[in-house]
Amino acid sequence: MNPSIINIVTAELTGEFRIRLTFDDGTVQVVDFKPFLQRSQHPDIRAYMDAPRFAGFRIEHGELVWGDWDLCFPVIDLYRNQLEKGVSLEAAA
Repeated sequence: MNPSIINIVTAELTGEFRIRLTFDDGTVQVVDFKPFLQRSQHPDIRAYMDAPRFAGFRIEHGELVWGDWDLCFPVIDLYRNQLEKGVSLEAAA
């Protein structure tokens, strides 16, 4: 394993828009995507406010993705539980 590369190894839905992520270094984060989805003005992103559609995520090449890479986030942001630069999602909730 290259220590400069972080990969997601498991992802489990723990609430309507919360996903528990485990990374290959053992770090675990519960990320609440709802604030990000609610703030988005883009219709393709807002479409994931539909709970069944949101639940259709998967891990591909160590990354969390939806659809045909329609929605994905930088792994480092998920690792830090910070989907928007400078904003901790735990603090925003």
